[in-house]
Amino acid sequence: MAKKKGGDYIAETLVREKIPYVFGVCGHGTVGLIDRLYDVKDEVQMISPRHEQTAVHMADAFFRVSHRVAATLTSTGPGSANQIMGLAVAQTDSSAILAITANVPTQQFNRGPFQELNLHHQADFNNVIRPVVKRSFQPTRVEMLPLAMRQACATMTTGRPGPVNLDIPYNLFQEEGDLAEEAVGSAFGVRRPGGSPDDVLATVDAILAAERPVLFVGHGMALSEGGPELTELARWMSIPVVSSPNGMGTLDMTDALSLGFIGRNGAYQANQAGRHADLVLAIGARFDDRSASSWQPGYSWNFPSTKLIHVDLDHAELTRNYTPDLAIQADARTFIRQVLTELANRAVGREPRLTSWLEQIDGWRKEWEAFVAPGFAAHQQPIRPERIVADCMKVLPDDAILSFDAGIHHNWFMQFWKARAPQNMLNSWGYSGMGFGPSAILGAKLAAPDRVCVSVCGDGGFTMVPHVLCTAVEYNIPVVWVVWNNFAWGAIRDLQYGYFDGREYGTAFYQGENSQPYNPDFAAWARAAGVEGFTVTRSEDFAGTLEAAIRMNRPVLIDVHVDADIRPPTTGSWALPPLQPKQPAFGTAWRPA
Repeated sequence: MAKKKGGDYIAETLVREKIPYVFGVCGHGTVGLIDRLYDVKDEVQMISPRHEQTAVHMADAFFRVSHRVAATLTSTGPGSANQIMGLAVAQTDSSAILAITANVPTQQFNRGPFQELNLHHQADFNNVIRPVVKRSFQPTRVEMLPLAMRQACATMTTGRPGPVNLDIPYNLFQEEGDLAEEAVGSAFGVRRPGGSPDDVLATVDAILAAERPVLFVGHGMALSEGGPELTELARWMSIPVVSSPNGMGTLDMTDALSLGFIGRNGAYQANQAGRHADLVLAIGARFDDRSASSWQPGYSWNFPSTKLIHVDLDHAELTRNYTPDLAIQADARTFIRQVLTELANRAVGREPRLTSWLEQIDGWRKEWEAFVAPGFAAHQQPIRPERIVADCMKVLPDDAILSFDAGIHHNWFMQFWKARAPQNMLNSWGYSGMGFGPSAILGAKLAAPDRVCVSVCGDGGFTMVPHVLCTAVEYNIPVVWVVWNNFAWGAIRDLQYGYFDGREYGTAFYQGENSQPYNPDFAAWARAAGVEGFTVTRSEDFAGTLEAAIRMNRPVLIDVHVDADIRPPTTGSWALPPLQPKQPAFGTAWRPA
């Protein structure tokens, strides 16, 4: 062991852990560590966005796209508090992030120094951050850093990934101690538990016996990188696949076996298959309220009438919302490989199966496509939402990465986008944080610099984080923002229209007493920041503008004026208790007799 400053040890550990970026905002508490990061800047680049929330969203997206961990760095007090929403998004959507926060020096604990929280415990930021991370560590001596960092790196990448926090009193960055170099702690994708032999046998028996099976896959499938195995299983056994938004693309969504998203704003064929299935094999999916029509029987699923086999790495998900007939704690890819091996051992043929079931699903798909087709073909002002989805599908390459905020625009893309591969569609799903999409696309581009990266974001969400323009220009990150401008908090305004007789209040963007629709000139705002800006009000112009933006290979914003009065056609349901849930706009609920 050798005497070493804590800041040096942290910087060297980031290099050892192969963490390529620190997304951080400086502060008095972090200057001692930033000075040490200067020495490793060729291996760990510090990127400083203009807000800590954006720093976390960038690290989140970097992990989602690359499955590599990035770190964040925030200073004592408000800077660290600013990242709470971003960490909540990362935690609920299972993104590993090493969130380093500075705290007051140990010499001043409980004396109420600048930015200390001490009402209940000294240097008490841990209790602020604890609900949104897997674990918060607070070493209070330099000698505690090696163990804390090793455990933090292992915790964030083992099992279900998620953010962890290292809350470090800032005197440790400059103080010295006897520090031994610890082994690498990160273990993402290394520890992959499988199902028991009996569970694998029972699963294969159930698949072979089922007449109307469905595979339901979520983010766990993408995190396990099990797309090729999923595709082989689906095609071998002719099983249709329904996916959550974060599972989209694990089976190419242009494949006939891909039914799309399920739930209130799902595709009709997905909800029909879910409620008519006799077996659902759910892998790496958690049955949240929006993909389960708020657990109302007959709208998306019919458990317990339908047999459920639920496979997930996180044991807490296995009985959270439904009680499975068979619960299996396992990594998605490992488990599917076990199933494929058992099918091969039984010499199960690869000839087409389930013809009647697939024909029935194809009929539902054709009904749905006929119903929605007119909107995709229409040109009008303001622009129909379907045109934005259609032109993005026409213009963007198959490997383009899209990020979305929460909002009505996201509902349209969930319902109609066809992801060709996993990790191409970045959603703020579990916590639904606004500002995620415009910020995350920056981290996505750093993870995949050779791919087209586009943020489709609401006007409300973009206005929360407009400083992303500055970061893109400062660090030359060539992304495209498509601002879905409907002059409203559109998704919530639609709830007011649907549940409260159109009594809109506080959801439309108006200026002055004459109630004229108002938004800033987003394109001019972009140009003021050094970003190329365009405004599109005619649907005929959008595809060409998007093509030009991609060719520029620089930061570009497109302000698109979209009709706020055209809503995604619901095919499932969503409950806001105690309000009475609305019935689907297309199709009806169905329960077995």
